[in-house]
Amino acid sequence: MFVTAAYAQSTTPPEGETPHAAPGDVHTETGVASEGAHGSGVFPPFDQSTFASQLVWLAITFGLFYLLMQKVIMPRIAAILGERHDAIARDLDAASRSKADADAAIASYEQELAAARAKGNAIAASAREAAKVKAAADRAAIEAALNDKIVAAESRIADIKASALADVGAIAEETASTVVEQLLGRDVPRTEIASAVKAAAE
Repeated sequence: MFVTAAYAQSTTPPEGETPHAAPGDVHTETGVASEGAHGSGVFPPFDQSTFASQLVWLAITFGLFYLLMQKVIMPRIAAILGERHDAIARDLDAASRSKADADAAIASYEQELAAARAKGNAIAASAREAAKVKAAADRAAIEAALNDKIVAAESRIADIKASALADVGAIAEETASTVVEQLLGRDVPRTEIASAVKAAAE
């Protein structure tokens, strides 16, 4: 800040006097107004002389804030809340539909599972019945074959027995004839020996 010589002389007090700052003057070193500028020293919001203007500005500010809230902020908040409400409602509807679909799928799965179990049981029962019938038929066939074999074997045994008995009779007759000839020293008729052997066999 440049100060002219004339201004410095006019503001310099005479020798021996203390310089006093006039009300409203600004201290050149600190840049702060002198004490006279503070007036009564009351904090401006608490100054009774400015209450009317403060109330007016308060009303104006409150009205502007109210209009701002009513016209800008509240509609945006309401729109955000509405969007969130709609989103929540959509999510709930989607969850309800998903739950209904899941319940329907579970019911269908249980129904199909029950049908499959019933079909499996029917197939198993049919297979058991078929196996029983086949086993009975096989057993009957085997028993018939065994009976045929037994009958054939018995027939063969009877033939063999008859042949053996016939051979035994002939052998017995020859043996008896030989023994009698040895004992008696003479031939005995064949018919007598056969009758004696037959009587002994009975």
